[in-house]
Amino acid sequence: MIRVQVPATSANLGSGFDSLGIALSMHNRVWMEESDVVDISSRDSTVIPTDEHNLIYWAAKRLYEQCGRKLPGLRLVQENNIPMARGLGSSSACIVAGILGANRLLGTPFSQKDLVNFAAKIEGHPDNTTPAIEGGLVASAIEGERVYSVSVPVSDKIRFAVFIPPFELKTEKARAVLPAQYSRSDAVYNLSRSALMTASLFSGSLENLRVAVGDRIHQPYRSGLIEGLDSVFRMSYELGSLGTYVSGAGPTIIAMIHAGDADSFLHYASSHLEERGISGWQVLVLDTDANGASVSIE
Repeated sequence: MIRVQVPATSANLGSGFDSLGIALSMHNRVWMEESDVVDISSRDSTVIPTDEHNLIYWAAKRLYEQCGRKLPGLRLVQENNIPMARGLGSSSACIVAGILGANRLLGTPFSQKDLVNFAAKIEGHPDNTTPAIEGGLVASAIEGERVYSVSVPVSDKIRFAVFIPPFELKTEKARAVLPAQYSRSDAVYNLSRSALMTASLFSGSLENLRVAVGDRIHQPYRSGLIEGLDSVFRMSYELGSLGTYVSGAGPTIIAMIHAGDADSFLHYASSHLEERGISGWQVLVLDTDANGASVSIE
């Protein structure tokens, strides 16, 4: 049986809409082997599809078809640590687990770049699937059906405080509120800050992050869908956030913080949420996952 480990991912990083993403030190794990039947189960209490509608199984089947093979069946065991529909790449993690696992079962006919392209084709955009595979901070773009990407490490000065609310926000709903067109000034505003974000995370230029998270493309339109957003943003800056943004389509909110302040930030953030009447939110401090998804034999 093979084991696939896939990191959570955070896309957009404020200004880098559909282009920037990071891999985080939170992981889903999947054990799989070929079988004569479809046998899918979970190691935890997360409710998952246990038939052919399971996204990991579906993605694995797609890769088999890409290779001209029929998937007879699959024994699949999931360990789900990435919360679903929270803006932390849970669906991308399933897609990546399915195709990486299938690729190993097939004898590794596809390269990592092939898998990056295939995952983005399934997902529709590369900003979660690509960092899930490659790790680190990833800037990516699609030209035709090919993903062009660069993965670089994030400065070890930075940690990511993750505020996970007790409610979901489907990507489809979050995309539906976005306008069809933007002004030139809004486009330039985001382009400049997206470039600044990439260079600053890589170099550790912490003083730039407050400006680099500035966004006029998606966060202003989605803020009304996330109850408590203004309070969490305000509190995070009061506690010393270097830059706070909506992770992916939301509703998770992430504050970039100085590594040396991680313990105190975590301690005070949890108590301050309760003081402000924001209950049920989970607060974690994560590092980046520099390596991305991995496949091993067990």
